[in-house]
Amino acid sequence: MTPPLLHLAEAQKSAPVTDWAARIGWVVGLLVFVVFVYWLMRQGWKWRGTLQGDLPELPTAPAEAGEPQLRLTGRYHGSTTAGQWLDRIVARGLGTRSRAELTLTDQGLDVVRPGAEDFFVPAAALRGARLDKGIAGKVLPEGGLLIVTWRHGDKEIDSGFRSDRAGEHPAWVEAIDRLGSTEHSTSTTEHTETEGAR
Repeated sequence: MTPPLLHLAEAQKSAPVTDWAARIGWVVGLLVFVVFVYWLMRQGWKWRGTLQGDLPELPTAPAEAGEPQLRLTGRYHGSTTAGQWLDRIVARGLGTRSRAELTLTDQGLDVVRPGAEDFFVPAAALRGARLDKGIAGKVLPEGGLLIVTWRHGDKEIDSGFRSDRAGEHPAWVEAIDRLGSTEHSTSTTEHTETEGAR
């Protein structure tokens, strides 16, 4: 062998053997960490649900809901304390994101959620609606969310929906605001008449 070939043969070395024990240890450690973080998140979710345990049961739609004014199919993105878009409400299943079918009638807003608990917002509980871009950690383009504000028990709630056809949102805002203002003026008139009769 010529000297250059001898030097080339000496320079060639086998690739280092992979330390499988160390790699497996790192993978197991990472999996344990991910499971621990997930467990902490679940505990936080349960703890939040416990704190909100005073929220009353959600109303269900009446047998005779009336003639539908508007219908919408889309997604339910969650509910928060009104005006606080990060204060998520998880009690009574309101924290579960899902598909949603909304129907607005003179009686109120019927929310049907396949795979999650349905609920009904009576017309008297509706406080209004608006277009927004975020709720409960979900952020969309400006005006991408229909936010419905309603009262349940002693709490005002914002619930966020996104229609499969976002162009429907303004009609919903107008209809809910109109229905809510009609109910409030009616209840105010009845209250005034009752007070006057005393």
